[in-house]
Amino acid sequence: MTRAFEGDRLLVATHNAGKLEEMAHLLQPYAVEVVGAAEMRLPEPEETEDTFVGNARIKAHAAAQSTGLPALSDDSGITIDALGGAPGVYTADWAETGQGRDFMQAMTRAHDELVRTKAPQPWLAQFRCTLVLAWPDGHDEVFEGVAPGHLVWPIRGRDGFGYDPMFIPQGHEQTFAEMDRWEKNKISHRGDAVAQFVKGCFGG
Repeated sequence: MTRAFEGDRLLVATHNAGKLEEMAHLLQPYAVEVVGAAEMRLPEPEETEDTFVGNARIKAHAAAQSTGLPALSDDSGITIDALGGAPGVYTADWAETGQGRDFMQAMTRAHDELVRTKAPQPWLAQFRCTLVLAWPDGHDEVFEGVAPGHLVWPIRGRDGFGYDPMFIPQGHEQTFAEMDRWEKNKISHRGDAVAQFVKGCFGG
């Protein structure tokens, strides 16, 4: 049985202001104060695992041990069937340039590898998000969300983040980057994982 969250403060182990705002919005009905890693002056631990759950656990447990608060972290990325699940946990690494992240570079690499391997269309892919809630006593709960879909080229849309402009979720005609942010959240991998987290730990 999932351990219930019974405190009044939750540390979200992220330095991303958008993710923090999103989580605070989702947990508003539960009277929980949400604080971020930057506010607590936490460093970003090195992600040394080769799975989403492994990296999410590193971040959640490090934050919980450092602060004495229950800590929620996520690790997310995109898996492309015809590329054997790549880039997977290396989703952000494909965007690294030395001068910051360039997701146009990452999307172009994904497209070029699909063309090079003569992968038949549709190019099936899944956005994945793994949430880990860790307590200072070492216990944790894991919630995994998935948004299935396929990739398109050329890219479409100006909103969104990362690989959103080339990803069309299953059952839709727009890319994530063409959708309203809050509409996307309802069907996204993160939205799926967060819904499981809220149901499991808050009974919502």
